[in-house]
Amino acid sequence: MVAALPQLRGPWSAETVSDFLAETVIPMRIAVDSLSGWPLVLSVWFVADGMELVGAIRPDSMLARCLRRRPVCGFEVAADVPPYMGVRGRADVDLDEGAGAAILDRLLVRYTGSLDTPLGRRLRTRREDELCLRLRPSLLVSWDYRKRM
Repeated sequence: MVAALPQLRGPWSAETVSDFLAETVIPMRIAVDSLSGWPLVLSVWFVADGMELVGAIRPDSMLARCLRRRPVCGFEVAADVPPYMGVRGRADVDLDEGAGAAILDRLLVRYTGSLDTPLGRRLRTRREDELCLRLRPSLLVSWDYRKRM
């Protein structure tokens, strides 16, 4: 079965959105319903797989607990400095217990440049327990204020 393409809104084409997600090396923000009922926003490293966003999280984390209960989220990938541009949306979320270790290694290289850093060595000691977090967007909204700024 082929996954449905997400609905696109905003000035960017699907190709521009995909390129932005592949090239932007900042954490994404994920918004979920917390166990207490209050919204919860967390930052998570990601790597793009087409228009899907993939990360690694601890299986006992608050984010994992929230997503097991309700596997949907809002998300945003955007810098905090001008010129303001980015992508936000809604996504269904899959948690995969078997793929987290490989994703963690990809994330460490993407964000730190190496597996052999103090952080990388520490995180890799428990890499076999990592969950792969896969966001499958149903809606992607882009914005780009570079021409205005």
